[in-house]
Amino acid sequence: MKKVQKLKIKIRMFDYGLAFNIVFLTLIALFMMLPLVFLVSTAFKPLNELFVYPPAFFVKSPTFDNFSALTTSVSSSLVPFVRYAFNSVFVSGAVVFLIVAISSLAAYPLAKHKFMGKNFLFALVVAALMFAPEVLEIPKYIVISKLGILNTYFALILPQLAFPIGLFLMKQFMEQIPNAIFEAARIDGASEFKMFKSIALPQVKPAWATIGILCFIQVWGDSSASALLIQNDKLKTLTYYLSTISGTGVGTAGAAAAASMLMVLPPVVIFMMLQKKVVSTMVYSGIKA
Repeated sequence: MKKVQKLKIKIRMFDYGLAFNIVFLTLIALFMMLPLVFLVSTAFKPLNELFVYPPAFFVKSPTFDNFSALTTSVSSSLVPFVRYAFNSVFVSGAVVFLIVAISSLAAYPLAKHKFMGKNFLFALVVAALMFAPEVLEIPKYIVISKLGILNTYFALILPQLAFPIGLFLMKQFMEQIPNAIFEAARIDGASEFKMFKSIALPQVKPAWATIGILCFIQVWGDSSASALLIQNDKLKTLTYYLSTISGTGVGTAGAAAAASMLMVLPPVVIFMMLQKKVVSTMVYSGIKA
């Protein structure tokens, strides 16, 4: 009888602990959503609410005038809006595809082979994670200038291919694949490329999604590359163009708020669609998500 009572007490304590964890994590999640909610709220604020003091968190009189002002600003541009959008989509898509391919190819020997200098190379990858992108702007310009590819799409794509977090995650993920599978395939006469294509790649698809999201967020929101490496407006990205709207005066503050919301939405939507694969990658990579 005493054992049954103790078991009931433990179950009750577990239930209370679980409920507390759910409530606590829900509050943390809501708190982390506040910047996004404020961004959306600001996009629908009229001008008189944008400059009120103290600033209001939620919009009181929602309006679509900011989006109309953004449309007017875009229509008055010498370069069509569609051109800026195409540049952003093309550059982001090309960089994501190339980084996923490069990370997969480079991670395979680091994860499944032993060779001289392996640990040193991986240490360089980890060390590269410490450098902020802003530190590399001047070296980036010098390299691209020396290569003679300024004012081309290559100037926007090539510097972004140095993505150490992608290689790190892919290598950590591939290490979770049992070596026995590769040894059995090697005994059966499979080539390295065959094992890479038929065994390694199908197992790392969740890592593809995670690397693609992280890469897309970085490239989609990067306006510095267009400002530094591109002088031709027809090759500049949508992010750069929309960032210039906020610097044209107080009257365009509403349009800038609407532009900010539109720029944030694609990464958020993509992340929500692939969030399960992101969590899976973090778990298999030994990172606490």
